[in-house]
Amino acid sequence: MAEEEKIIKDKKTTESEESAKSKKTAESKRATENKNTVKNEKTVEDKNTAEDKKKNASNDIADNAEQNAQEESIIDNDENKSNDEIDKLKKQLEEKENELNGYIDIAKRIKAEFENYKKRTLREKEQLYTDITGEIVSKFLPVIDNLERAAASDSEDVESMSKGLKMILKQFNDVLSKEGVEEIEAMGKEFDPNLHNAVMHTTDESVDEGVIVEVFQKGYKIKDKVIRHSVVKVAN
Repeated sequence: MAEEEKIIKDKKTTESEESAKSKKTAESKRATENKNTVKNEKTVEDKNTAEDKKKNASNDIADNAEQNAQEESIIDNDENKSNDEIDKLKKQLEEKENELNGYIDIAKRIKAEFENYKKRTLREKEQLYTDITGEIVSKFLPVIDNLERAAASDSEDVESMSKGLKMILKQFNDVLSKEGVEEIEAMGKEFDPNLHNAVMHTTDESVDEGVIVEVFQKGYKIKDKVIRHSVVKVAN
């Protein structure tokens, strides 16, 4: 009886040990499975992280490439813009140079025309002087002819010679008058320094002070221009 109880007891002990062993094995298995699960999860997580990193790296590369492309595009645009500005400035400079050259040509032509004008004016003045002188002299030629005839005459008639000289003088004065030359009135006129040249003064109570009492040499003018002042004596 005691032996059977012992056997039963040993059997229970063995079952208990096997149960504990089985339980321990199961727990170890679960622990291993959990460990493997964690490991797998970590592996997956690491894999996902690596993929994310790779993806992020790819995105970064793409972003950098896009940014670089944008920067290069901006640089290219700036360069193109700068080149366009340079071309525009060159064109403007060329236009201004052409405009300046045009003004220089105009100035040269004006200068040449002015030089030609001065030469032409000088020639015209010289020609005008020659024409006027010739025209005036031609009007005095008849006077010269008459003077030559009078000088060549053998007449001893003083009255006749005097009459001839008076005629020649009148002819001479007529020529002067036609040319606008006038004798300056002086005798009995008030002294005018613009017309008269006083070389003597005298006391004469019969006339007012400053009146011309004698003319030594006649004066002449053409219009308002004095050719020669009258030389006179003036009363004080």
